[in-house]
Formats: sequence, structure tokens, C-alpha cells
Amino acid sequence: MRIGLTGGIGSGKSTVAAALVELGGALLVDTDAISRALTVPGGAAMAAIEARFGPAFVSADGALDRAAMRDLAFRDPTAKQALEAILHPMIGAETTRQAALAAPGQRVVFDVPLLVESGRWRRLVDRVLVVDCREETQIARVMARSGLSEAAVRAILAQQATRTQRRAAADAVIHNEGLTLPELHQELRDLLASPLF
Repeated sequence: MRIGLTGGIGSGKSTVAAALVELGGALLVDTDAISRALTVPGGAAMAAIEARFGPAFVSADGALDRAAMRDLAFRDPTAKQALEAILHPMIGAETTRQAALAAPGQRVVFDVPLLVESGRWRRLVDRVLVVDCREETQIARVMARSGLSEAAVRAILAQQATRTQRRAAADAVIHNEGLTLPELHQELRDLLASPLF
């Protein structure tokens, strides 16, 4: 069973991903973690990123300057496309490599923040699980953990699929609003015990 897990920033998707590993024994393939690994000092994508965007987008330690790239991507959609053209093939290859490590019969959970936006993931997974909550909750969570301003968080949300678009793509939705961790875990146990998953 190949499960595509997605949700907007601040929805609690990472918490759900960890629980699926803990409760369901799933193999987690985290595309965000793969992307970050490609853009750390010495990361496989850094030479191509510097060649395309210049040294202004490389921090002093040799990693991607995420703040500078985020600002550029919001201002210039072609920059975002150019960055994706570098990263996506590398992410795809590493995703395939990690998924192949699954034991026979083991669920594979692909944690894909932009699953709906990419357009290609739906055909690569058997089920789509969406973690959802109110936009106000997302904003409060992201501001609390990252120190970003409300305007900055809203700008990120504007770049992502809407809650309606994500829910429309879902085979199941976890409503992560006001749940305690034990309550969230029980919802996931029930989901994993269902014929759908």
C-alpha cells in the first residue's frame, strides 16, 4: 500500500507521518527531508543551484539561502520553476530509492507537502491521506514554531493548494483541529484498520 500524505503548512502532517510509522509500521519517505538534504552544504543540488541563481543564493556555509530563495520565488514564478527543475528529478530518484527499501507487505507513506499541486503524485500512490485544519490554526502554529510573521505565513499559504482542493483529492481526511495526541493516534488506528488503508 502506497499512501500519499499531504496537508498545508502547519496542519500537523509531520505528526501524522511519525504516528503512521509508530502505529502502523510504515516506511516513511519524506520528500521535504530529501529536498533539504540536497540543499545542505555539499548537497547534490548545490552546484546546479549556484550555477543557475548565483552565489547570492548560497549561504556562507555553502547551503541554500532559503530566505533569499523564498523571497525570489514569491516575486518571480520562473525562479520557482527553475529551482523545481533542478530539485524535482533528484527528489524523484531518491524517493524511488527509499521506497524500494520497504519490506514485503509494508505500507509506504510518502510525505509530500505539495502532492496536490504537483499533479503527478495521484497516479504514483494507492491512497491520498490529507491532514486538514482551519487556516487560522495553521497560521498560529507556523508563527509559533518558526517566528515568521502572519503576512509571511499567509504568503506561503497562498502558494499552496486550498483546503478545498486538498480535500477533493483525498481518499481520507484527518481533521487535526483540537485533537489531543492520543485522540489523533486513535483516529489513525481506526483508519489503518479500515479496508481502505
